[in-house]
Amino acid sequence: MAYLVLVRHGISEWNKKGLWTGWKDPELAEEGYLEAQRAGEQIKDIRIHKAYTADLKRTIATLEEIKKTIGRSDLETVIDWRLRERNYGDLAGKNKWEVKKQYGEKQFMAWRRGWDEPIPNGETLKDVYNRVVPFYEQKILPELNQGLNILIVASGNSLRALVKYLEQIPDDEISKLEIGTGEVYVYRIENNKVVNKEIRAVNKLKGKI
Repeated sequence: MAYLVLVRHGISEWNKKGLWTGWKDPELAEEGYLEAQRAGEQIKDIRIHKAYTADLKRTIATLEEIKKTIGRSDLETVIDWRLRERNYGDLAGKNKWEVKKQYGEKQFMAWRRGWDEPIPNGETLKDVYNRVVPFYEQKILPELNQGLNILIVASGNSLRALVKYLEQIPDDEISKLEIGTGEVYVYRIENNKVVNKEIRAVNKLKGKI
């Protein structure tokens, strides 16, 4: 049995402004470092053997802050683009709430939380799933099966895609899943299956930024 720890990056400068970020690469906000520290405090009881993160400043900075907090600056780390946030295409850089006013609640929520809703020049959540899950199965799951405890620091939609897979969430139910910045999901994995789940460092503002 092994632990799989998922952490969404701390709040970024663009998150604070309500901007769709996707593959854009803003810095972590000051509050984001505090969220990362809080996440680290919540996982001090788990001996992490290896960490994975995306090639974005906000996820890398969050992981580095967690490593400092848990006293593991030496932690082996893999940075891979396949763990990136969803590519928001033409919506990237636009204010979410202005888009909501312009296109209406239904279209806004379809773009924001839908499973297979295309964005011009961007990705669907299904597209994200189709790059994140094979990466998990090929690279991370074998390590979990060896008994290694793995930490993944990524973005909201890359983690939503992975949680969909882990918890076998139906396509029409995934829109209900929201992971707040700095939140921590801790799974125990045995024989390729989830045997226990905890949510730590809950963010009360999730869904509002």
